[in-house]
Parts: sequence; C-alpha cells; structure tokens
Amino acid sequence: MSSDSSARTALIVGSTGLSGRTLAQLLTEQGWTVYGLARRPAQDIPGLLPVAADLLDPGTLGPALAGVRPTHVFFTSWLRQETEALNIEVNSAMVRHLLDALRPAGTVRHVALVTGLKHYLGPFDAYANGERLPVTPLREDQPRLDLPNFYYAQEDEVYAAAERDGFTWSVHRPHTLIGEAVGNAMNLGTTLAVYASLCRASGQPMRWPGSGAQWSGLSDVTDARVLARQLLWAAETPAAHNQAFNVVNGDVFRWSRLWGRVADWFGVEAQGFDGTVRPLEAELADKGPAWAELAARHGLAEPDLNRLASAWHTDLDLSRPIEVMTDMARSRALGFSVYQNTEDSFFDLFAQLRRERLIP
Repeated sequence: MSSDSSARTALIVGSTGLSGRTLAQLLTEQGWTVYGLARRPAQDIPGLLPVAADLLDPGTLGPALAGVRPTHVFFTSWLRQETEALNIEVNSAMVRHLLDALRPAGTVRHVALVTGLKHYLGPFDAYANGERLPVTPLREDQPRLDLPNFYYAQEDEVYAAAERDGFTWSVHRPHTLIGEAVGNAMNLGTTLAVYASLCRASGQPMRWPGSGAQWSGLSDVTDARVLARQLLWAAETPAAHNQAFNVVNGDVFRWSRLWGRVADWFGVEAQGFDGTVRPLEAELADKGPAWAELAARHGLAEPDLNRLASAWHTDLDLSRPIEVMTDMARSRALGFSVYQNTEDSFFDLFAQLRRERLIP
C-alpha cells in the first residue's frame, strides 16, 4: 500500500456516531481525504466532506456518491429495529447497497466493518435474558453462536463483496464505546454524565443501576480513540487484512471502584449495589423536564435528554449476569500496541462534555 496520504481516500459510513466522528478526526489529522456519509452528515468536523445518503434507498446512492472514489471504506453504522430478524434484514441491506453502489468505480481497496461483542454474547434479548453466556475473556476464534445475529449478516455481506470485487477487509469488535456524539443510540459515558449531573442538581445520590455480577466482576470498555487507531492500523497493515479483531482499552476494572470515582468527579454521593437492580431507563423516564430546566439554567447546548442519554443500552451493559472482558492477543501479536487508561477515558469524556456545554 502506498504511504502517500494523497492516495488515501476514506468513506466513513456513520460519520455522526461515536466511532465515526472520532475516526474522521483522526484520518483528517493524518492527511487523508475523508468523506462522511450519513442521512444528516456532520458539518462540524474540520476537513470532513459530507455525503448525505440513505443506505436503505439504493436509488439515491449513485447520485450521492458521484465523484466519491474511496480507497478505504469504514462502516460504523447500524439502525436498531424491533426484532433481530428485522435487524438482520435492514442492517445487511445497508452494507450490501453501499458496496454495490461503490463497485462500478472499482477504487475500493479495503473495507473495515465495526460490530461489537454481541458477536459473542448474542443479540440484546439473548444476553439480557442470560441465554448461552460465553466463557470470558472473549476471543476472536470463538465460533459464531447458533442464534440470529445481524453482525453475522453484515460480515457475510462484506466477505461476499470482497470475494467478488477483490478488496481486503477487517472486522473490529469493540466493547462498550466511550466517546462524544450527540444523538447516539448507545452512549454509556454520556448517559452516566447526564445521570450524575441530575443527581447533583437534585441532591440525590448516584445509585448503581445494574447487577451484582457487573458491580463486583471484571470488565473493560473501548475508548473511541483506541478503536479509531485500530481501524487505521488495520487499514495500513497488510498482515492485519482479512481478519477480525477485538478492540478494548487494554486494562480491566471493577465498577465497584469506578462508580465511586465517577461520582467523585461530579461531586455527588455514590451508592453501590444493594441487592436490587434499579434500571436507569425507569430512573430517567420522567427526567426530561428536569434536564430541560438544567440546560436553560446553565446555557447548555442540548436541552433534549433523549438526545444525550441512552438509558436502555446502559442498562443492558450494567445488568449483565456475568463479568465481560475481552482478549486482544490477535492484534497485539501483529503489533497493535495502543493502550488507554479507562478512568481517563471517562474523565476525558466528562471534561469534553463540559467544554462543549453538554453538561453543567
């Protein structure tokens, strides 16, 4: 692969999300030409060239992508549906429509797909109910589960197109992502920041919402900056082509310590697991007016609680019946050595949210 940055043109699908925004910032800093495809593309990332398109409407893709000749495609998007069957139908179609639309130009050399640990845990409803829980730490060579899973369908679309069109691929499986993006459907870090801010404003303690297993067990997370670095590394490293990689910060932690550290950052009292799961979705269900008032009082940029907090997904993470940690031996053996302290991931995010007037 050429080291000439002018020969590297990225198309990031999902450029408004946690992983897409962070990757766009990294690639533009590295001198890439970067296009960001979304239904409502980001306009606030310097150097990002917006492409407005709906991947479920293939007739619009040709005109939207006219003149866009990517060497690398980074697919970081998905659309949540009511059932896993619909997840499979919709999300595999998005991948297929995009790769079909890019095929005539023949410029694509590598496609990276971002999925996640549901590859091992199963769909949301499966691991929420404790079905077929895997042995941890999770490793890339563990076989697919005998369960419907839209991640598998997305992978299969990439594999088929790579075989047909002759490009290389990589699959990236982060744990829960920590990073900044407004309107993201899975945003644990910002959800906790919003919850802590509401607790501080009301004088209430910050109560642990999840399970005993998550409270006392080992866990890990993925800083969006680490994921971006791995995506870039895999794109530029021939030995990493045509492989799937887990990607996490590289450390492990227990929520029984981190919860208190998060509460301390916001200046609120922490309450740990008391034997009862107390879902955040219920806790925040009626807090929209309180957040709007807080936003008005402090001049915050986003008064809509639902644009910041994704309590449903945070509950799924924190209520798992097992500890969940991830093995990174495959990419480490090939030279990917990026490490990120997890407490700093949270604190860096909280500081960023405060700078951007998203929390008081």
